[in-house]
Amino acid sequence: MQTTSIAFIGGGNMARSLIGGLLADGCSPLSLSVADPVAEQRTLLHSHFGVHTNADNAAVAAAAEVVVLAVKPQVLQQVAVGLAATVQQRQPLIISVAAGVREPDLRRWLGGEAAVVRVMPNTPALVGSGASALYANIWVSPARRQLAESILRAVGLTVWVDDESLLDAVTALSGSGPAYFFLLMEALEDSAVRLGLPAEQARLLCLQTAFGAAKMALESADGPAVLRARVTSPGGTTERAVTTLQQGDFEALIDRALAAACGRARELGELLGGQS
Repeated sequence: MQTTSIAFIGGGNMARSLIGGLLADGCSPLSLSVADPVAEQRTLLHSHFGVHTNADNAAVAAAAEVVVLAVKPQVLQQVAVGLAATVQQRQPLIISVAAGVREPDLRRWLGGEAAVVRVMPNTPALVGSGASALYANIWVSPARRQLAESILRAVGLTVWVDDESLLDAVTALSGSGPAYFFLLMEALEDSAVRLGLPAEQARLLCLQTAFGAAKMALESADGPAVLRARVTSPGGTTERAVTTLQQGDFEALIDRALAAACGRARELGELLGGQS
């Protein structure tokens, strides 16, 4: 992968995180290029990473073995149509990190047969701790699947799904998931302050507790139910708190939240794919 030519269409946060991860993995900046319409963004990318930049999407894509579509979903159709001739001629691997845009719609905008890997990443990729789910269409060879996985592994964990519709569930779980944890952390901090802790102490204790719990879960062969039971002594403080959460239908509320996010992901897919 170190010498594979990769073009990023769009130089926003996700492109920057992937570029940073790839460079850290040993990729040469000479093998990476970015197309972005904003001159200041191009200057920043070149000065920070040493990669080639250009305002012309097609010019960047024409020299690449892999084209990463890292633009907003709302403009992806326009971008894909503009790249269609280049894609059909060059047949690069297309990796789309645009949320909600389905593979058949993207392939149609690209002009026909194309090797497309659709990815649902999440924002912790910005700090190298992302969780990405990938779906490949039938034109993606095993070698190209491995290449796509290697690129996304540069910013965190990767999993494959065989059914594209499962990406809506992934969106609800890991795509939107960081916001759920931030909301819980926000509520814990606020509650601790109301109990008398100084705000800075509440924040530090909350952050370290969240980090420690995640680290324990990552390093344990046991599931979260077992880990929870181990820290929940009968008749103790943790049991009282957990019982209070469950009496408030905590699990059912989480179930409704993920179902709502998954449903909205399906709605957005239909809306974006319905563009003319």
